[in-house]
Amino acid sequence: MGFKLIMLRMMGRYLTLILLCSVVILIAADRVNVRLVGGHSRCAGRVEVLHRGQWGTVCDVAWDLPDAAVVCRELDCGEPVDVLGNAHFGQGSGPVWMGFVRCVGSESTLKDCESGGWDRSYCDHAKDAGVICSEVRLVGGSRCSGRLEILHDQSWMSVCDAVFDQQDAEVVCRELDCGAPVQVLGAAAFDKGDAQMWTQEIQCRGNESQIHMCQTSFKFTPKYNCSHKSNVVLLCTEIIHVRLVNGNSPCSGTVEVLHRGQWGTVCDDGWDLADAAVVCRELDCGEPVEALGDAQVGLGSGPVWMNNAMCTGSESTLKKCGSVIWGFQGVCQSKSAGVICSEVRLVGGSRCSGRLEILHDQSWMSVCDAVFDQQDAEVVCRELDCGAPVQVLGAAAFDKGDAQMWTQEIQCRGNESQIHMCQTSFKFTPKYNCSHKSNVVLLCTEKINVRLFNGNSPCSGTVEVLHRGQWGTVCNDGWDLADAAVVCRELDCGEPVEALGDAHFGSGSGPIWMNNAMCTGSESTLKKCGSVTWGLQSVGQSKSAGVMCSEVRLVGGSRCSGRLEILHDQSWMSVCDAVFDQQDAEVVCRELDCGAPVQVLGAAAFDKGDAQMWTQEIQCRGDESQINLCPTSPSHKYNCSHNNDTGLMCADSVNVRLVGGDSRCAGRVEVLHRGQWGTVCDGGWDMADAAVVCRELDCGEPVDAVGDAYFGPGSGPIWTNRMSCTGSETTLKNCGSVQLYDYDCNHDTDAGVICSGVRLVGGSRCSGRLEILHDQSWMSVCDAAFDQQDAEVVCRELDCGAPVQVLGAAAFGKGDAQMWTQEIQCRGNESHIRMCPASQKHSCSHDDHQALLCADVMNVRLANGNSPCAGRVEVLHRGQWGTVCHDSWDMADAAVVCRELDCGEPVDALGLAYFGQGSGPIWMSILTCLGTESTLKNCGSAGWNKHVCTHNHDAGVICSGHKRSRLADGSHLCSGRLEILHDQSWMSMCDAVFDQQDAEVVCRELDCGAPVQVLGAAAFDKGDAQMWTQEIQCRGNESHISFCSVSLLKHNCTFDNIVGLICSGYTDLRLMNGSDSCSGRVELQFLKEWGTVCDACWDMRAASVLCRQLNCGIAVSVVGSDWFGEGSGEIWADVFDCDGNETKLSECSISSWSRAECSHRRDVGVICSGKLF
Repeated sequence: MGFKLIMLRMMGRYLTLILLCSVVILIAADRVNVRLVGGHSRCAGRVEVLHRGQWGTVCDVAWDLPDAAVVCRELDCGEPVDVLGNAHFGQGSGPVWMGFVRCVGSESTLKDCESGGWDRSYCDHAKDAGVICSEVRLVGGSRCSGRLEILHDQSWMSVCDAVFDQQDAEVVCRELDCGAPVQVLGAAAFDKGDAQMWTQEIQCRGNESQIHMCQTSFKFTPKYNCSHKSNVVLLCTEIIHVRLVNGNSPCSGTVEVLHRGQWGTVCDDGWDLADAAVVCRELDCGEPVEALGDAQVGLGSGPVWMNNAMCTGSESTLKKCGSVIWGFQGVCQSKSAGVICSEVRLVGGSRCSGRLEILHDQSWMSVCDAVFDQQDAEVVCRELDCGAPVQVLGAAAFDKGDAQMWTQEIQCRGNESQIHMCQTSFKFTPKYNCSHKSNVVLLCTEKINVRLFNGNSPCSGTVEVLHRGQWGTVCNDGWDLADAAVVCRELDCGEPVEALGDAHFGSGSGPIWMNNAMCTGSESTLKKCGSVTWGLQSVGQSKSAGVMCSEVRLVGGSRCSGRLEILHDQSWMSVCDAVFDQQDAEVVCRELDCGAPVQVLGAAAFDKGDAQMWTQEIQCRGDESQINLCPTSPSHKYNCSHNNDTGLMCADSVNVRLVGGDSRCAGRVEVLHRGQWGTVCDGGWDMADAAVVCRELDCGEPVDAVGDAYFGPGSGPIWTNRMSCTGSETTLKNCGSVQLYDYDCNHDTDAGVICSGVRLVGGSRCSGRLEILHDQSWMSVCDAAFDQQDAEVVCRELDCGAPVQVLGAAAFGKGDAQMWTQEIQCRGNESHIRMCPASQKHSCSHDDHQALLCADVMNVRLANGNSPCAGRVEVLHRGQWGTVCHDSWDMADAAVVCRELDCGEPVDALGLAYFGQGSGPIWMSILTCLGTESTLKNCGSAGWNKHVCTHNHDAGVICSGHKRSRLADGSHLCSGRLEILHDQSWMSMCDAVFDQQDAEVVCRELDCGAPVQVLGAAAFDKGDAQMWTQEIQCRGNESHISFCSVSLLKHNCTFDNIVGLICSGYTDLRLMNGSDSCSGRVELQFLKEWGTVCDACWDMRAASVLCRQLNCGIAVSVVGSDWFGEGSGEIWADVFDCDGNETKLSECSISSWSRAECSHRRDVGVICSGKLF
């Protein structure tokens, strides 16, 4: 099926987008950044997105109804009616901002949806996406019933029942994708609501597709003077948007979808049982029996509406599933998807037991026990993918139910695949006059649909799956231990020992049922796992997947200790202690991937259990890999009871080691597998992988993840390649990987790890009680043996800043570790504490523990961006700053950088050396941050210094903490000549392109309160910057000037037209320490900091404005600090030149902004007359 399709199917299963050679990005916005252009209203048209101050379009590839739903919701335009492509509303201009959009449908804004990245669509404007939204909705009921509201002039309005009739109702129901109108009600049947009232008469003919296409009376007439008691309420029928045609019943056939009033087909690319399950549920047709392709049930007709459906299996309707292409018109008609649903079900019990119901004429009916026999039961159990029937019961064993009764005799031969293929008696006869007391109840065996073939036991071999009554194999593409775990659990065969490929147990036969199985490891059966292809016939049996399961387990203890049980003849048996010895224990511990046996226990040390007893003597030599390879002595049987159950304790084995370094916590990574040590390929090896190794070895935190055989090339197999640890796994073998025994690598690319060997306990990452790893034990450090130079090394090793303080006397608790008493003699420039020599010992107690505080260091910075919150991303690693390659660089990665730098939210993730080329190493590439990491170095990546980039591809970030505007040459920070940052240059602003709304945004962005005055004529001198001449079109509520749109129209300006701006500087005010909120010491907030006001700068006119702004009446008095006490913090010595009539202080002029000779003894206070209500 190809890599692209594999990625798309994985996306469908896990709602994780891996987009056709792109990486997912998450884009957040705090305003409406989308519009619809070129349609008949603001709720229909070409989709355009505002990004970086510029409107651009969206590519129609993978554009579908969940995406359209987000656009309609964001614009408050009701439900989506249609998704359109191929520039249906005309070609746009500017950038194609988004492509491969993947919304789940619940996002609040289109920019929150995953996509292929900004300006990385690979589309032209001939493929611009469009949307038509409904502009009508039903409120207070269900999707197809409720109080009618119509969207008019951006407001939702209730409709007067006097202006609405049956023809109008036909149109509304059609527009909402519902069936015919059932009833038009008045008198506010669904509550009255509080919306304005629509009173113009609507004059639909009844065949329009949308209500806005209907004519209305030209103006309101008195006869339609309506109140909310006259709101229209409408009930439409619920319509089914999917059907099955060409089959032998309504529950099997070619899938057709109703869209735009026309039935069309679904392409079978990627069509599987999860998609089929949605269709069967939507049609109330039971469970899916088969997902078919290649027009097996016949060709459909009409357009091919969907391609690459991506259902999770839980959607309520097929139209809610994502798809790669909606309205696909390519060559896919001969590949129509089909479905066979079961039409029979068992209710009230389990999947394979319950009261029998049969689907007849679109209704589920109970079956009379007099018309149903053993042959019929055989067919039902087979159709439900269960085993043979165990018992057919009557007398409503699973409750009587209330369904109608099926009384025609069913006459199956017993070999049919579905019950509807059986003949029935032609008509009801009196002898079958049944009541619900005669309901049939059926018990089928729970069927195993998987087996292991060609192995030496039922728990090892080639994997075969039973489907359509035929056994077939599984292709080993993507086959791993998570898939093997499902097989072993389904077969009750213990834990997986090995996931094998390349027909390890011999080639299978029959069809290859599954390819690229995608189990999470928790499924109850292999058939419930996702797969890219079901029923693939294009690859040979030489790639059959295989499994080895353990056939032995320890019960009642831990993974490596418990009562021993052995699988024999498909039953688990306890082992008599008389037949089990030390050599046998060696084999069991090895098979369970544990360490050497510690103790073999009898007398039922882990409780007696109730399993049968194994009494044949086991005769292992001790070097076997599995217990089933050991011979047994059938002639030596013992008479044992459960008092003689064998218990076994194995050491918890460490399956990883570090070789070739200067300690056990640094070196080449080697993994123990199949009893043999092998290496790890450095492809994708990163700090998250290294963290798992360090934790597994109890070696502290990872210092470095290295490759290229840094610690020398290893030998033996290369067990794993392209590890994908999250960093939280307990062992490296639990991490995902491309596959075991991958030989794309050689030993020149062996991965390595350096762990810290030192840690700080009881505080934070960079502070706590100091412990050093010595001889596999953590030891506290005596304060007499540790000094400032030693502290320099420890802080450096832990990736922290310089030491702040070296503390003794167990500042972070005494702990119970042994004490390190040898004096550490670091010079201070070593990279690791173990490189420092040690000398004589000191006599120390736990009262002398060493504690250390290091500065928290930043390992990332933004360079060349004119602020700490924008620029080229640079990472500190191995003491050297380097850059990040822009491959797969997205908003999730940028979010981590912005958070780490305390710079707010990401505004943009940039590439192509937007902020200039860096120098030094390119440390990171192909990052896979989730967006929640605390530091960029914790994100997955291709590995340190692993890239195919040059500095032309350095990544950059703009965070919300970055200001793109500034005021220069003013008397204070909030006044001056306006300059805007554009393309890394500051530009003066022409006064003809800037107005009051723009000023509101600039003052807000600078945390400078409200605009006081917009000045022209270069009020703050002309400066020498270039001139910005394009008109800025802010609405006034944006948080940053970069969020405002820009007109292409340019003005002819000179330096005499430069804009100057004075902002209030204050964002809030309050009266403190008074008897109520209308009296107290005056405090103002400036640049997020509260401060008091000097009494020399204040008078009754300013006090009058303050009282008015606080809704506290009139000013009674201006007083000194002796009334309300002295404040603290800043003192704002600003003279407010108010005339007393202003509504808020920001409207007053400020005549000076200096720090006069004021102290808190001169803090001004105000008494107002009191609250006005």
